[in-house]
Amino acid sequence: MAALPQDGRYVRRASHAGSWYTNDSESLRQQLSSWLDAVNPSTSSGQARAIISPHAGFSYSGPTAAHGFKHLEAAVASGSVTRVFVLGPSHHRYLDGCAVASDSSACETPVGQLEVCAETTDALLATHMFAAMDRQLDEDEHSIEMQLPYVALAVGKAGKLSSIRIVPILVGDMAAGLEQQYAGHLAPFLVDPQNFFVVSSDFCHWGQRFRYQPHDDSYGPGLKAWQYIERMDREGMSLIERRDGGGFRAYLSRTQNTICGRNPIKLMLAALAVAERLKAVSSESQRGSVQVEFVAYAQSSRAISKADSSVSYASAVIRGP
Repeated sequence: MAALPQDGRYVRRASHAGSWYTNDSESLRQQLSSWLDAVNPSTSSGQARAIISPHAGFSYSGPTAAHGFKHLEAAVASGSVTRVFVLGPSHHRYLDGCAVASDSSACETPVGQLEVCAETTDALLATHMFAAMDRQLDEDEHSIEMQLPYVALAVGKAGKLSSIRIVPILVGDMAAGLEQQYAGHLAPFLVDPQNFFVVSSDFCHWGQRFRYQPHDDSYGPGLKAWQYIERMDREGMSLIERRDGGGFRAYLSRTQNTICGRNPIKLMLAALAVAERLKAVSSESQRGSVQVEFVAYAQSSRAISKADSSVSYASAVIRGP
């Protein structure tokens, strides 16, 4: 177990290394680099400010995640990024609102240690909106950890492992009104080009083990299960691209699609809307500067029968505000 620093904050261990991904630093570096090198980044104008990224084991979702992290790599290399916020869902404990890893001084990964920005986590705690994430919850949860090796690799390639800080935030359930309050706290960070956001989410979890197996004609007759799943996922992805938070909520209510990062995604959409208004006021620029584009989609397997199961992965790039 990692030792406590002198200020009492702990160094979060890479608790899923050796199971969800290799704990061998050189093997992991080569694996992630090979996936990044295989990506031709989206040519849409404007530097990425955020991504949506999957969080399954790297053998499943790593190639899809690379399509988003290629843009973080470019943003870090440009020299503008000093902080990386990572927003993930809580899989193991019910969470009302948001919690920050305020007691963690750093996060270990096999490819480098990432320092937590204590100034930012303390500022968020001071709002009395954000709870403090305890160590067990922090180290049990995989949704944030699965983003960190890619972050560390991108930061390390730019020679900035000792200077760029991360801000890990778990996002739980919240009503629309409460979501707007959290969005108001995060929006100023979104406006600042020194910050980059990673939103952690897988998409549909389909199969008996997930207790979720819809397969009807609502997306067209005669579709195989995997085709049905993809069309359902892409309906949600289209709403996210249009930044239609209300529509995305209605879609989730109607389909019950098992998008595990639904809460971080909804919060990001709300924060983008607030940030765009803040940017328009400060710069007298036109609204509509935010662009969301999904750049990769995959499934762990192509489900055909009720005996099959699959998890969907998608990567999106967010430009602006």
